[in-house]
Amino acid sequence: MTELRADRRAVIGVLGGMGPAATADFYAKIVQATPAQRDQDHPRTLIWSDPSIPDRTGALIGSGPHPGPQLAAGARMLERSGADVIAVPCNTAHAFLPEIRAAVQVPVLDMVLETRDRVLEMLAPGGRAGLLATHGTIRARLYEQAFAQRGEPLLVPSGEQQERVMEAIRQVKGDPESAAAAQTLCSAVADLAERGAGVVIAGCTEIPVALAGAVGLAVPVVDSTEVLAQAVVRWALSHSGREQDEETERWSA
Repeated sequence: MTELRADRRAVIGVLGGMGPAATADFYAKIVQATPAQRDQDHPRTLIWSDPSIPDRTGALIGSGPHPGPQLAAGARMLERSGADVIAVPCNTAHAFLPEIRAAVQVPVLDMVLETRDRVLEMLAPGGRAGLLATHGTIRARLYEQAFAQRGEPLLVPSGEQQERVMEAIRQVKGDPESAAAAQTLCSAVADLAERGAGVVIAGCTEIPVALAGAVGLAVPVVDSTEVLAQAVVRWALSHSGREQDEETERWSA
C-alpha cells in the first residue's frame, strides 16, 4: 500500500470512463455514502475517466480489442498518483479484474462480490435473484459464478429480452435521460419478477442512471454502483487515522 498523506486519510482511486455518466453517478454516490458534516470530512478521491478503453462487451464476445492492458495502465496511473484503494465502476470490466489487480500493489475492490453479498442479505429463504447486465457480463458469467460460490441460482433475461436490455444500455450511453431505455429496463425487471426473482441486480452501471427516479418497480432493484460506492467508502474510513494535519485543520472552513 502506498504511504497515506499527512492527515492519514486514505485516498480513493476510481478507474472510470466506462461510461462517463456512470462514473459521474459513482462519484455522486461516494459523496452520498460518506458520513460528513463538512467538506473536509469527505475522502480524497482521484478519478481517472478514460472513455477510450476498448469496449468490454466487444472483447468478451470476440468482436473487439482486449481492454486489459489499458485498464491495467489506468490502475497504475491511479496508484502512482497516490490512490490507496481502487474501485472500478463497471461490472463488465470485472471480467478483467485479475489483470487490473496484477498491475498494482493497492487493493482493487470486487463490485460483483460486494453486490452478491448485499443481494443475499435481502433475499428471503428460497428466494432467487435476477440480473440485468451487458452481453459481456452475461457471457463471462460473472454474477452466475459469484452466486454459484454460495450455492445460489440466478435468473437472467431470455435471449430476446437480453437484446432489449443491451439496446437500452446503449441508449443510456448516448442519452442518460432516455425515457425509452428506462421503460425497457422497467419492463425487464417486471419480466424477471414474473419468473420468480425477488430481487433484481442492476448489474451494469448505466442501468441505475436510466432508472433514477423510477417508481413502481415490480421488485427491489439493487444498484451495484451504490453498493461499490458504499464499500469503497467503508474501506477508506477503516484505513484512515483520525489525526488531521494541522495545516489542513487551520484552513478548514
